Amino acid sequence: MSVPAEPVVVPDVVRRLARGERVVPVWANELGGLTFRLGPPSGGGRPAGRSPADEKPGDRPAGRLRYVKWHPRDIGPGVATVSEEAERLRWAAARTPVPRVLEHGRDDDGEWLVTEAIGARSAVDPRWLAAPETAVRAIGLALRALHDALPVADCPWTWSVEERVARVVPAKAGPDMLARLADAPDVVGPVVCHGDACAPNTLLHDDGTWAAHVDLGRLGVADPWADLSIAALSTVWNYGPGHEHLVYEAYGIDPDPDRIAYYRLLWDAT
Repeated sequence: MSVPAEPVVVPDVVRRLARGERVVPVWANELGGLTFRLGPPSGGGRPAGRSPADEKPGDRPAGRLRYVKWHPRDIGPGVATVSEEAERLRWAAARTPVPRVLEHGRDDDGEWLVTEAIGARSAVDPRWLAAPETAVRAIGLALRALHDALPVADCPWTWSVEERVARVVPAKAGPDMLARLADAPDVVGPVVCHGDACAPNTLLHDDGTWAAHVDLGRLGVADPWADLSIAALSTVWNYGPGHEHLVYEAYGIDPDPDRIAYYRLLWDAT
């Protein structure tokens, strides 16, 4: 996933949801999913279909801004639907900072989820790319806070090894990978996992403290290392090597090489 570098075709439903306000594409994934920011022209956005790479999120006014996550109907298997994410956000919102769901729906072209903006920056905003140690520590602290706040006994969803392995396509994974995935480590102290704990999904206040989590479509009970291993790996993708240990330090745990290796393999396979 990345900030769109090329002009984006804005779906008709997104224009309708904007109600005449500014539409700015802010995120795209490789499967055709798009995220847009909706808000007044004073929010510093650019016209729809233009790159937002030079925006300064800290300059946006609070309150009126909304985000729309849009998926095409044929986005593919294994991707959380916006309805699934809406359910999880509503459940989590009473327990930890996440975006407030305003509406969601679907039509012949796709489905969408509208959430209220949070006055904070992504951990991969240019401000935090220039201060990786601060950002990475905040990611670790935020993940620990999420795991501590969400009650396993009350969570209606799972993100277990068994259900994830069941989605692996044997022809693509190959026998060696399948054999390694079959040798799963025991679950240690299950928590309610984020499900996509990559750096962009943690929001930070301007003072460097964590503010909220976004993109909770896979949230469910699992081994904490299912989140930790990917949160740390994503620091390499976003900030370069040398910061993974800060995630574990901030979370308050020593690295577990075997579980880290297993859950990264499972991530790649699914």
